[in-house]
Amino acid sequence: MNTSTSPDNVTYSPPTLTPHLVCADAVSAIDFYKRALGATELMRLMMPDGKTLMHASLKVGDSMLMLMEENPQWEMLGPIALKGSPVVIHMAVPDVDAAVKTATDAGATVTMPPTDMFWGERYGQIKDPFGHTWSMGTVIRKMTMAEIQEAARNAPPCGG
Repeated sequence: MNTSTSPDNVTYSPPTLTPHLVCADAVSAIDFYKRALGATELMRLMMPDGKTLMHASLKVGDSMLMLMEENPQWEMLGPIALKGSPVVIHMAVPDVDAAVKTATDAGATVTMPPTDMFWGERYGQIKDPFGHTWSMGTVIRKMTMAEIQEAARNAPPCGG
């Protein structure tokens, strides 16, 4: 088991996969993720200048999220500098409408309003102020794979 201990001696076991986001103004991103996603900060490591985030670990629900400041010298750029990203980070939430509202109240932009989808989820997408796209979904009906495949055949092109 891969475990780490934070400075306050809280031991945690990270999951097999953990998003590690790169963004400009990563310290502000920590505060945004706390407000928008209910994140809890587990640790923060600053560069010697005391202003630049080298690494942070956050807990969002039962998952980890790591962050770092973009750094062109390390060839680490965030989605704003790259003018986009092909990555969407998905969150399962108990109430997608409430989660999207909380995120937009904190500064996110809705890119796809919550909609009932053919695969049995109410699903929406936001873009955070740092350029990362997040999808959020709430299961509204449990479906078998055969039911999802049948529904997909009849779904409009946008998936709604």
